[in-house]
Amino acid sequence: MKKRRKICYCNTALLLMILLAGCTGSKDEEAHQPSAVQTDEKHTETEDSTKIRKDEAEPITESEESATKAANETSSAEEKSKEDNVLAAYSSEKIEYARVWLQLGPNQEIDELNVRHISAGEPINPNDDTSASYPEDVTQLAGSRLVDGSVTYHGNGDGTIHVYNVPLRWDSDDVEKDVMREVTENIIKNRKTVYVDTGDNEKIKRLIDIMMIH
Repeated sequence: MKKRRKICYCNTALLLMILLAGCTGSKDEEAHQPSAVQTDEKHTETEDSTKIRKDEAEPITESEESATKAANETSSAEEKSKEDNVLAAYSSEKIEYARVWLQLGPNQEIDELNVRHISAGEPINPNDDTSASYPEDVTQLAGSRLVDGSVTYHGNGDGTIHVYNVPLRWDSDDVEKDVMREVTENIIKNRKTVYVDTGDNEKIKRLIDIMMIH
């Protein structure tokens, strides 16, 4: 009997030790494993931080772009205003003469820009009675020398001009008198409509400064 009791006591003690070891292992595993609630909280905090940083960055980027755009617009407006001021002291007629010569003048290296107005009804070739007459008022631009060439045109008031291919000087040997009518009528028929560019203001100013209106 004593022997059996001893064996029972041993078995009971062994069973208690196994149960205690199992409980201790479970507690250790629980201690080392992060809880699902903690993981979710950290993940939520990370997303919130990323969203906050993104939200904070976007207004700064838009603000910088707006500031750059505004600075560029201001700079462009100042440059345009400066260019316009270069011609502010001159009449629109003088600016037109200079622009036409700058675009169509055969020679840009001139010492003088002469401006002459010719009324409608005046002969295209003033040296020939059989010449056809201008159907509209025209302006003739020419340098101080014959080699500078000329431009004869009528301003339409809409940024375009009618250009007449008229020589600066008519030589008697160029056209026979009996065909002058036909030649000058063809000049009228073949006039061209040209759009006048605004051109470079500094070059326009130089031409106005050497302009002589007759």
